[in-house]
Amino acid sequence: MTMAHTPEIEAAMEKFAAILEEQNIRIEKMKKEKDFVDYSKLDKIIIGVCGGDGIGPAITSAAQKILEFLLADEIAKGKVEFKVIDGLTIENRVAANKAIPDDVLAELKACDVILKGPTTTPRAGDPWPNIESANVAMRKELDLFANVRPVKVPDQGIDWTFYRENTEGGYAVGSKGVNVSDDLAIDFTVATSDGCERIARAAFEYARKNGKTKVTCVTKANVIKTTDGKFLKTCQEVAKDYPEIELDDWYIDIMTAKLVDPKRRTGFQVVVLPNLYGDIITDEAAEFQGGVGTAGSANIGKRYAMFEAIHGSAPRMVLEGRDKYADPCSIIRAGVMLLSHIGYQEQADKLERALDICMYEEKKLQITGRDTGCTGMEFADYIMDTIKTL
Repeated sequence: MTMAHTPEIEAAMEKFAAILEEQNIRIEKMKKEKDFVDYSKLDKIIIGVCGGDGIGPAITSAAQKILEFLLADEIAKGKVEFKVIDGLTIENRVAANKAIPDDVLAELKACDVILKGPTTTPRAGDPWPNIESANVAMRKELDLFANVRPVKVPDQGIDWTFYRENTEGGYAVGSKGVNVSDDLAIDFTVATSDGCERIARAAFEYARKNGKTKVTCVTKANVIKTTDGKFLKTCQEVAKDYPEIELDDWYIDIMTAKLVDPKRRTGFQVVVLPNLYGDIITDEAAEFQGGVGTAGSANIGKRYAMFEAIHGSAPRMVLEGRDKYADPCSIIRAGVMLLSHIGYQEQADKLERALDICMYEEKKLQITGRDTGCTGMEFADYIMDTIKTL
């Protein structure tokens, strides 16, 4: 006997069915994935520089200047090319009514790796329509399934690397929730076998290659039993292939507490998490090394990779004419990860060392976000001058 549903429930079920079909299509694509790209075999590596909006263009131009300085010989030999991509502003995205306009997406896909500035995501109450986050859309379109965020504070014994799943979880269909009625709204969390397996394996592979002895899985599997349960069980299965690496697991609520516990936090090494928890915990973790303005982020897929600052677009700074004073250190940290990813480890090491000197040791210039400090481009010049001395 079939139960009759209200028109509101019938409409919601149709929307839910469409989401399920989309996810099944995505699963089939994942099953056909090839191996990671080998950058050493490319005739030319194309680095797209996508400024985004707000303070994004100001800080990405500073980072681009440093990367071009470090890769000058490779550029001269035609091995590396930089390509500036405009059009990912909130105004352009709203005009196209898309998270990423089609022409911008085509430009992004013509690159091998992307250095990306922050982009504005409309919230309830904002004057913009409810378009999807450009970051979420880019991760889905380019299948950037691993968000990698390192945090190091040597004098506190902190050396963490977070592997946040990037294409599933609570963000996967974040703009496709259903207002069933005036009284009921539903959102969705997604977990697939392939999606959980590849992020878990990426975390364990990183641990093995970098001499780490422990991977920590963070979920809320005691309450969100189906999707978080699948994530945890998959990590446990993958761990069997890495017997030399210990797997432990924590719930997200207590994990946030243990990161501020001086006795416990030094025991964490590699941490793998679903999307939403990873977003929250990595912002908390970044505070230990000076805040989100100091932390870079890598978004890794098998064909593409995108590197970005982890802070927002700060539109108020632009309105007040202060964008040139915005701190570029987060996206420059992302530039370190970009250089390493495409095989230029020597240049990556030099940039990381210069950043540490300029930010934490010499501090000859200070960034305050206002005219009381230096501009982002002046700080970039300071970093390049420091590199020359290394």
